[in-house]
Amino acid sequence: MADRDSIAIIIVTFNSVEEIDACLDSLVGHTSPFPTTITVVDNASADGTARHVRERWPTVQVIDSGGNLGFARANNIGIRATASEYVLLMNPDTVAPPGAIQTLVRGLAAHPEAAIAGARLLSESGFPELSWGAPISPWHETRQMIFARLYLRKIRRIVRVMDRLSRQAREVGWVSGACMVIRRADLEAVGLMDERYFMYNEDVDLCVAMKKRGRTTLYVAGAEVLHYRGKSAPKNPELERRRQESHVAYYEKHLPRWAPLLRAYLKATHKL
Repeated sequence: MADRDSIAIIIVTFNSVEEIDACLDSLVGHTSPFPTTITVVDNASADGTARHVRERWPTVQVIDSGGNLGFARANNIGIRATASEYVLLMNPDTVAPPGAIQTLVRGLAAHPEAAIAGARLLSESGFPELSWGAPISPWHETRQMIFARLYLRKIRRIVRVMDRLSRQAREVGWVSGACMVIRRADLEAVGLMDERYFMYNEDVDLCVAMKKRGRTTLYVAGAEVLHYRGKSAPKNPELERRRQESHVAYYEKHLPRWAPLLRAYLKATHKL
């Protein structure tokens, strides 16, 4: 039986040797008073990530996945290899400032109706990321895409709106898997993460699965985590193809009437 208030931190790596030290340095020894284990599941990195973590971080459990299995499947390996009340998924390119993990876990613990909680993610330059939202749908995606493009252009009004929204703790449709904490009991009830998603949308899918069980997802604005997004992207030439495959998989599962239109659009634009 898992210890009460215990945390299993799972980090999936793929050629992450340049990022993993900063991530682990922010976690190892910094999660008191919660009993914590940290597990790195390495997806067959070619840069020595697994060996480096074993040598540099002896208290961290390292699991070799045996291949590049994708984000969801690798996380499931780590989840099954641990025992805890809470499971915290983190990307290797995230850094948790002091107190962030405790704030995130306590935010979830304070709401027994909630299964998942996500952090306020900040970019390297200190701008908040769009790390929450409504469940995926054609309308929600279009609205979010327009908002995100205006935000990236640093339109002053949009930046102010984004900053205000990112500081409001509330129930949301989904939170980013770059840093999310989940009650293990709820994870097991839905069968862990859906492994049909190699990369992307598995976090949204998990939140939707919880909602279908009557459980909620929280955005905990007070838990601020740095996310050095994109550092691993150039190392995976198939990234965009994987993104689109997951996009279609989500629609086929949750919005099947829209799936043929999405697939036709992606083929017409040579994105699939």
